[in-house]
Amino acid sequence: MLGHRYTHTFLETAVASVNAGCNLELSYGMRNNVFMHIPQALAMGNITLQMLRDRVRPLFYTRMRLGEFDPPAMNPYSSLDLSVVQSPEHRNLSLEAAVKSFVLLKNVRGTLPLRAQDLSGHRLAVVGPFADNPRVLFGDYAPVPEPQYIYTPRRGLEMLGANVSFTAGCSEPWCQRYSRTELVRVVGAADVVLICLGTGVDVETEAKDRSDLSLPGHQLELLQDAVQ
Repeated sequence: MLGHRYTHTFLETAVASVNAGCNLELSYGMRNNVFMHIPQALAMGNITLQMLRDRVRPLFYTRMRLGEFDPPAMNPYSSLDLSVVQSPEHRNLSLEAAVKSFVLLKNVRGTLPLRAQDLSGHRLAVVGPFADNPRVLFGDYAPVPEPQYIYTPRRGLEMLGANVSFTAGCSEPWCQRYSRTELVRVVGAADVVLICLGTGVDVETEAKDRSDLSLPGHQLELLQDAVQ
C-alpha cells in the first residue's frame, strides 16, 4: 500500500492493514517493517487489543497444525535430508516436470529434440550468457539451490557424449562487453549451435521492470552473429 501511494507512512499502513483483516506481512526487513508499528497504533487507539488477538489466532492455529511447536522427534520431516530430497525418484520427477513444461514455438525441419545417438561424432557449440552460468538460471523468488545439482545447458549437453565447445560471448545478462571474435571462432567450428539468451534477475525482478522487450545489451548482436 505504501509503494502504491495508498498510504504515506508505515504506521498508517499498519493501521489500514490490520483493520482490513491482514495478519501477515512480507516485510521490508527484520528491523524495518510495517507491523513493527502495531504497538504504536494500539497505544494511539487506532486498533484494539481484541482485534490483534483475532488477527494472531489463525496464524498460531495454522502453525500448531503444521507441527512447528512439536518436539522434533514428533515431526516426520525432521529426519529428511538432501539424500532424500535429491533421491533418484525425486530427481526423475523433477526432470519429468521440466520436460513437460517446455514450450516449443518453432521446430524447423524437426531439428529437436536432440538425441545422443544423432550427435555422435558431431561438434556442438553452446554459446550465450545463459549457457553455463548457474546463478542466472533461477528467477525471482527462487529457492537457494545446491550447486552440485544445477545442470546448465552446457553441463547437460556434455552428458550426451558430443564434442561440446563453449563461449559465453558476454559474462552476464546485461551483455555490455561482448567478445564477437571468440563467438565466431566457436560457432564456426560447430555442426550444431545452441544459443542461450535471456534476462534473469540481473535485468528484471519484482519492482524492476524493463522499459521494452528487447534483448539486453549486445545479446541480439550475439544472436545475429551466431546465425550469420
